[in-house]
Amino acid sequence: MPPDEIFEIVDENNNVIGTARRSECHGNPKLIHRTAHVVVYSEDGKILLQKRSKSKDIQPGKWDTAVGGHLMPGEDFETAARREMAEELGIKKSVPLSFLFDMKIRNNIESENVRVFSTVSSGPFSCPKEEIDEVKFWSIPDILNELENKSGTFTPNLLKELKKLLL
Repeated sequence: MPPDEIFEIVDENNNVIGTARRSECHGNPKLIHRTAHVVVYSEDGKILLQKRSKSKDIQPGKWDTAVGGHLMPGEDFETAARREMAEELGIKKSVPLSFLFDMKIRNNIESENVRVFSTVSSGPFSCPKEEIDEVKFWSIPDILNELENKSGTFTPNLLKELKKLLL
């Protein structure tokens, strides 16, 4: 994504209070912006994760939520989730989506208000190479083992999301 991409800045309750460039938001945790995530399950209950490209500006080379992306100005969470699903995995925008939960990400790099959805799809997936190095279905026991080992394989955002989903 270009550093001049525009994000809406929101308050703690998701009320739009302004705009800022991506490059300003990533590095200034005072600028709260919005993100939509989609947890993709396989038919047999495994969870699809994406390995972030090594060229990403945040958490390069780590495993993350299958679908995640910032809302464009004027966009709602579900529309963003469907757009990102199509862009990142090639999943049709018409597939059923279920709301799971909202969460807040706060760290020294950025602040995001995140809405998490889920869907079921076994692929095939088509991923943009500049954003995603690979996608892989993980079994729940493998994810729990990784959480227990604290190996640093997962992004901090994914850790928070998985704990809310599984624990």
